[in-house]
Amino acid sequence: MPVCSSVVENAHPAQEPSRRAAAFFDLDKTVIAKSSALAFSRPFYRSGLINRRSVLKSAYAQFVFLLGGADHDQMEKMRDYLCGLVRGWNVQQVREIVGETLHDLIAPIVYDEAASLIEEHRRAGREVVIVSSSGSEVVEPIGELLGADRVIATRLVVENGHYTGDVDYYAYGETKAEAVRGLAASEGYDLAASYAYSDSVTDVPLLSAVGHPHAVNPDRGLRKEAASHGWPVLSFDRPVRLAGPGRRLPVRPSSPAGAAVALAGAAAAVGLTWWLLRRTRSDRA
Repeated sequence: MPVCSSVVENAHPAQEPSRRAAAFFDLDKTVIAKSSALAFSRPFYRSGLINRRSVLKSAYAQFVFLLGGADHDQMEKMRDYLCGLVRGWNVQQVREIVGETLHDLIAPIVYDEAASLIEEHRRAGREVVIVSSSGSEVVEPIGELLGADRVIATRLVVENGHYTGDVDYYAYGETKAEAVRGLAASEGYDLAASYAYSDSVTDVPLLSAVGHPHAVNPDRGLRKEAASHGWPVLSFDRPVRLAGPGRRLPVRPSSPAGAAVALAGAAAAVGLTWWLLRRTRSDRA
């Protein structure tokens, strides 16, 4: 649903000339309406990187994520699953697949409200930083599409051009906040004058690191934290096709908050399950 005007004014006041600040955005369910780590499962399948069972598991995980987000245990399970899944993958092939399918998969699911905030922060002179637990090979191209100045993302270990299945740096929880503080020190950001946006209770450390934290489409845990700290709560529910930084196509008709996303996730999961089962039975016949 649209954000009330009082919250909008709170979300992005004019930049104070003497204070260099930044706006830090979580990615999944904050800027885009899906999990970026799972969004590319179908092109990965078509390229032979994963099998039908993996596509099905990814579709189910996406559905669960859309309905209720992911707590700490679910995030750990997702990390272990994805690390095992990508073991042995060719890094260059992954980058090419992401680059070729980015506009088809990600451009249509950027929240209009998030795109507007990003534009307004940039006009106010703040740098925009995407901070995501997803892998850098996925997050960096999305950050470029969004017109972000910088990206903080998970990095996987690579040997001889292939993923080993190990994690070099995990952008998650307190580690996100540490990365933000480190970036602020190196770039001269005033964190007290900076902003942060996230949907997940696992990002409380990130939100607590800045002077202007905002809960976006919060899960149950973050909604409680926001209420106890007096943080503004924003509802984003209008995906818009992004043609590039600062370029948007007409907004799709809006729907009740969360309902459209949940129904879309359910339809995708059910439809993909039916398709996979039908293909499997056909192959066995």
